[in-house]
Amino acid sequence: MLFRSARAHEIAAAGAVTAFVGGDHTCTLGVLRGIAKVHGPLGLIHFDAHSDTYGPAWGCDPHHGTVFRNAVEEGLLRPRDVIQIGLRGPYSTADDLAFARDAGFRLVTAEDVHRDLDGVLAKIVAMPAEGPYYLSFDVDAVDPSMAPGTGTPVPGGIFSWQALALVRATRHLPVVGCDVMEVSPGLDLNGITSLLAANVLAESLAAIAARRASAATTPR
Repeated sequence: MLFRSARAHEIAAAGAVTAFVGGDHTCTLGVLRGIAKVHGPLGLIHFDAHSDTYGPAWGCDPHHGTVFRNAVEEGLLRPRDVIQIGLRGPYSTADDLAFARDAGFRLVTAEDVHRDLDGVLAKIVAMPAEGPYYLSFDVDAVDPSMAPGTGTPVPGGIFSWQALALVRATRHLPVVGCDVMEVSPGLDLNGITSLLAANVLAESLAAIAARRASAATTPR
């Protein structure tokens, strides 16, 4: 994690966009630590079946389910500028989302996406754009029929085409870094999860480039 933090800081300090691929979602915490040293607290667009704001488990903190609680507690995020998309049960307890709700995160379930994709796209576009954002995509946000290569698959996820459309909508926000996490090639089927992850990363970077190009050509 220390290496990821140092490398992320180095990239961000050079004025470049950080883009990481994993791996356990714990990787993201190190990246956020490095970027926040340059950009300050970040907004977050987070795609995941899980909120990753849970408490310690297995005698570990942090672990892959605590990342965004840790990030809030460390002052790395602007909690009111966080949106989590693709959430769904089954939940372990009735309080699984309590931290996220109390922190002020915007919570969007996979069912919300299926029922009203345009409405969720509008939620992304409407996020405040005054500060920098980070985009983190856990492939288990996508239904395991389209992304089986992950360690914590959850039925009822968003579809791959919806995921790509949602990532494209982030072009309206000042995203300074991105990642795609929780890809497990050993669990994949014909490489379809890795292919999706590569496309998500490409769309994330294209959205960042589109935003920067638009800003460069907008008269001041």
